[in-house]
Amino acid sequence: MAFETIRAKDIEYYIGQYYVLIIDLREPEEYQMGHIPTAVNIPYLDFETIKSDLPSDRLLILYCDRGNLSLLLARELSNDGYQVKNIYGGIHAYRGQLAK
Repeated sequence: MAFETIRAKDIEYYIGQYYVLIIDLREPEEYQMGHIPTAVNIPYLDFETIKSDLPSDRLLILYCDRGNLSLLLARELSNDGYQVKNIYGGIHAYRGQLAK
C-alpha cells in the first residue's frame, strides 16, 4: 500500500473532518507549545504501544518536527494497511494558526 505526502498548507482542508485523525508525533512539551488544530499527541516513541488501538477506518495524517519521523511511520502504517498521509516539512512548514 502507498501513502501520500501532502504540503503543510493542504492540512487546512482536513482539520475538523470527522474521518481524519491528525497525529502530532512530537514530545508532549513541544505539542503543548503549539500544534495543528484538532491534532492529538502520540509521541513517536510511544507509537508501538498504541498502534493496535488506531482506528482502521479513518485517514491518519502524521507530522513531526521536520517530517523525517512521520515519513518513516507513514511508510510503516501504510504497509500495515492504514490510510495515511504525511505532512512534508512537519510543523516547521505549517504557517497556519497553532492551537495550544
